[in-house]
Amino acid sequence: MEKEHKIITGTDLINKGFKQGKWMKDALEHINAHQLTGEPLVAYLEQFRSLPEIDLLPEPIAYSKNIKAENELEQDNVQKVMQSMDTLMRTPTVVNGAVMPDACPAGPQGTIPVGGVVVTKNAIHPGMHSADICCSVMLTNFGKVDPKLILNAAHESTHFGPGGRDRNTQFRFPTDLLTEFENNMFLNDKQMIQAARAHLGTQGDGNHFLFVGKSKKTGDTMLVTHHGSRGPGARLYDKGMKIAERFRKEISPKTLKQNAWIPFNTEEGQNYWNALQVIRKWTKKNHEVIHDTVAKNLNINIENRFWNEHNFVFKVGDLFYHAKGATPLDAKFMPDITGPRLIPLNMAEPVLIVEGETNANNLGFAPHGAGRNVSRTQHRKSKIGDDFKIFKEETKGLDVRFFSKEIDITELPSAYKNAHTVREQMDTFQLGKVIDEVMPYGCIMAGDWQKNAPWRKKRRKSKRSKS
Repeated sequence: MEKEHKIITGTDLINKGFKQGKWMKDALEHINAHQLTGEPLVAYLEQFRSLPEIDLLPEPIAYSKNIKAENELEQDNVQKVMQSMDTLMRTPTVVNGAVMPDACPAGPQGTIPVGGVVVTKNAIHPGMHSADICCSVMLTNFGKVDPKLILNAAHESTHFGPGGRDRNTQFRFPTDLLTEFENNMFLNDKQMIQAARAHLGTQGDGNHFLFVGKSKKTGDTMLVTHHGSRGPGARLYDKGMKIAERFRKEISPKTLKQNAWIPFNTEEGQNYWNALQVIRKWTKKNHEVIHDTVAKNLNINIENRFWNEHNFVFKVGDLFYHAKGATPLDAKFMPDITGPRLIPLNMAEPVLIVEGETNANNLGFAPHGAGRNVSRTQHRKSKIGDDFKIFKEETKGLDVRFFSKEIDITELPSAYKNAHTVREQMDTFQLGKVIDEVMPYGCIMAGDWQKNAPWRKKRRKSKRSKS
């Protein structure tokens, strides 16, 4: 009489030392369908055996500290930055790092600070480029044109604040870019593509801006925009963090959640890397439609244009350079490089046009701006008095506008580090050479749009009706 085959269950596999997962259902079907036992069973299961968990590094990897505190306030800021970097640099994929002069904390200890560069091997860390993927700056030179004309035309065509454009004001979405969205597993979903359409030609809020000024060298009028990938980038970040968390639980549970990574040599890693490149193209196009619309509406020529991201992941061989607020100096990081790089400081200071070379301490990067010493909340509390009076004092002589028509105290020059200190430290640590400056005429920012957000208006109306 033929001996009956024992049904193998998930419990049997767990008892053999295998981790429960999605693979188990298909594996059990295969095992029982082919009645695998003994050596054939062991050989088949070997492909599902988990690798040993990767522990944190015993000591932080050494990194370059291109920053020094000039006063007590900066001392506290620098100390917090270094504490966070020391924790982060024990992440097992990390091989190098650097801190720029504009560094400031960006979350719980162990989170990459703004102004941080972290180099990893064969690993993409979504938390190290953050939700504002490809936050970047673009400059267009309009030649000898009145800067007020440029600012007025830009104000008519740009868009700040939450959400996107309605159907009547949307820009045409390039068909080749749409195809790239549709061909990527991370980007091909209805909400993602809707956001990509609606957010094209928008700039968001926070520290994003549209700046107009004149070249210190030539007197040419220049338009500079600063923003990231908006809704599409935020959605990709969310997906990336979920995938990275899945890998973290399997291969390195001691790694902090914000430092989880996607192994590049996996299908997910390859697709995520490709998705980042598509989002980069979208963001560049986002800048271009704003600049091109100004030129078209005024019927003027574009003399020159260049751009750079300062919040992205750059790949060189098997190394991934995560720059969270750091400007790439080295041309190897930018396949479409067309000119020097841009470093904005604050609305009352010039935008620096820089170039530079890689050295041991800068890893090929420069600062991305002036950074902050205190949080927005702390700065708001420190500004006691009439908002309009403070605004006029800090922006004297400039045409500064808030798209929401509400002043945002946390974006005034006093909210940022001393611009001259940042420039001095750029020289001290050889973080790029200033070759020109865009002297400020005026700028547009979102402003405090939440002050009159629909839910706040509704709440105020409700309170008035009750009283």
